[in-house]
Amino acid sequence: MSKKLDALMKTMNDCTVTVIHNNGPAGPSNAVAFIDMPKDLSTTAKLERAFMLTNSIDSAWYKSPEITKLFEGPGCRSSMVGDYVLVGTKKFKCEKNGWSKV
Repeated sequence: MSKKLDALMKTMNDCTVTVIHNNGPAGPSNAVAFIDMPKDLSTTAKLERAFMLTNSIDSAWYKSPEITKLFEGPGCRSSMVGDYVLVGTKKFKCEKNGWSKV
């Protein structure tokens, strides 16, 4: 396939979620990653996948080809409780057990 057709197919089949780290009193929240995901995944599956992909296990999460990093500098912490994921226009907060809509 051509690059243009590949890009068109990707936009038709995928959606982009945004991972936002909540820095609490230390500073403002900031978007750290865009992640393309299949549109047909449930919202919960998108949230869980975003959390999993932005946690370092075997290597730094931001080096994954599935991630578009949005931060400057050599590194970034993993996602954790209190952080957010934006799915379309809906924002969700990572809780100790699951997600809450903000």
